[in-house]
Amino acid sequence: MRESVGMEWEYWKKQAKNALIFARWCVFAVVIGVVVGVTGTAFHHALDWAGRMREQHDWLLYLLPLAGVFIAFWYKKSEMPLERGTNFILTSVRENHPVRLRLAPSIFVTSVLTHLCGGSAGREGAALQLGGSISGNIGHWMRLDDRDSRTITMCGMAAGFAALFGTPLAATVFAMEVISVGVMYYAALFPCVLASLIAHGVAVALGGETTRFALHAVPDRLDAPLIARLVLFGVVCAVLSAVVCILFHQIGRFLKRKIPNQYICIAAGGAAVAAVSLLLGTRDYNGAGMAVIERAIAGEAHYTAFFIKLVLTAITIGVGYKGGEIVPVLFIGATFGAAYGGFFGLASSFAAGLGMTAVFCGVTNSPLTSILLAYELFGGQSLGLFALVISIAYMLSGYYGLYSEQKILYSKMRPQFIDRKTK
Repeated sequence: MRESVGMEWEYWKKQAKNALIFARWCVFAVVIGVVVGVTGTAFHHALDWAGRMREQHDWLLYLLPLAGVFIAFWYKKSEMPLERGTNFILTSVRENHPVRLRLAPSIFVTSVLTHLCGGSAGREGAALQLGGSISGNIGHWMRLDDRDSRTITMCGMAAGFAALFGTPLAATVFAMEVISVGVMYYAALFPCVLASLIAHGVAVALGGETTRFALHAVPDRLDAPLIARLVLFGVVCAVLSAVVCILFHQIGRFLKRKIPNQYICIAAGGAAVAAVSLLLGTRDYNGAGMAVIERAIAGEAHYTAFFIKLVLTAITIGVGYKGGEIVPVLFIGATFGAAYGGFFGLASSFAAGLGMTAVFCGVTNSPLTSILLAYELFGGQSLGLFALVISIAYMLSGYYGLYSEQKILYSKMRPQFIDRKTK
């Protein structure tokens, strides 16, 4: 009898402890969601302002080299490596390295400056750093232990992505999936979901946007020829993903090796981006390029657009400008699909959507995130077809990745533990 009462007591004691943990994460997630949501929305509006100013004042492009020198100076005075970026956030989660709060204002100001002067950069990479920096420091102030510190940093990453791009489900899984491919910290699922939803809600309430696209000519019937065309398209997207990663890394390394002085290097890279933009006679490749993505989804894209964006973004990010690579990757995938989908017997709009999500998967090694991204961006139309192309891009893109600190723990070809960093 006493033994039974003792077991009951231990059971209810354990349940009370679990309830307390749950309540604590509710509080933490709400705090992170609100704080990162407000900050992310301010970042969104600042980037929109920078884009409008750039469109209204063409002369701002000429200031890109000078903006680069200022960014290099800012990071040097802040005692932060110019090139770490999102890699530092991934390391902080996996190894619980401290993230200095100064990263948040630094990435905010320098990303806005990059967009204002016409650098070819995105937004979501900066949002990951912004959210991870804020939440990591909140965790430090709350004196969380190592494991909880990792979780709260992931909450901030998810919240930042959701606030800026408006895809809370994809943001949640991305924060959990991108760090160590093959292993996800499921204990972080609830707080990441809650923080992501709250940040998205705060962003919408404060004038932010939810990113959605309408695809055209999506197949409504599956047959063997369509599967064959999708498989072939997925293979090509896998190859493109590897090329994107190789050029993103190698162009930056080449420029830094040839021009070791970081001030001269970043100025030269900015001058190159400005010169190419002037030679092309268009500003489509400056900033993130969301307008071009919208045109690609509508079925309109130049056959060289994906490659030009790839090179200009590789130069911009490679020499030290800030912002991120994710939206440029979506640009590359969408314009490639729209321009070349017809060669695979696919409607250009549908191929643009497939290309966006498949190339994103190939460069981030995040298949579950990519499937959820397809669902949230396109409303779930023929989601199984997207999943097919995404899974091929993941499997065949090799062990390349945007983030050199990302770890792939299990082989893409067989259930084998490999524990290696991306190339």
